[in-house]
Amino acid sequence: MIQDRDSRFVAAYATGPLCEDLISQAVSTTVQRTHHRPLSWYSDGWKNYPSILQHAYRQPQPRHGRRGRRKLVVPDTVSLTQTIKHHDEHGRLLSVEIRATMGSSIGPAGTVHLERLNGVLRDRLNALTRKTHAFAKRDATWDALVGLQIFDHNFHRAHLALRQPLRVPDGVHRYQQRSPAMALGLTDHL
Repeated sequence: MIQDRDSRFVAAYATGPLCEDLISQAVSTTVQRTHHRPLSWYSDGWKNYPSILQHAYRQPQPRHGRRGRRKLVVPDTVSLTQTIKHHDEHGRLLSVEIRATMGSSIGPAGTVHLERLNGVLRDRLNALTRKTHAFAKRDATWDALVGLQIFDHNFHRAHLALRQPLRVPDGVHRYQQRSPAMALGLTDHL
């Protein structure tokens, strides 16, 4: 899943076993949906993220009067910050390493918002719980379940961190509840 940190909007997702093709499918969908705007990416410590992002964002250099094929380069404004968790042999967390793999690190790193969304999806989808009788028997069923929950998260459910205070004359605190799509300006209502 690829999520915008500020608005909590899930821009793209792909389902299946974790492999390079799955990640590149989600990254290329995100790059197309954001119209190739350079973004700041945050991820875990998987080693193939930098090569996938370089492949997705590479652009030909401007011509300098030389003949031949132009070199493909990644813009300097694309950055990748990875959070690597180091564990001991018993699985206990020893340390957390944060490093800028591409470009410069912008803002606090971490994947806490996406981990929270994974917990919410595990709570809402019975097929994600352990020891369940509600498993998805086909890949199409699984994709439909996840897609429906992502739509529900993006457009239907109000997110507590996105609410905005309303000005009420009597001094009572009231808020406008907003979904991630409302925070991005894609819609004006739930």
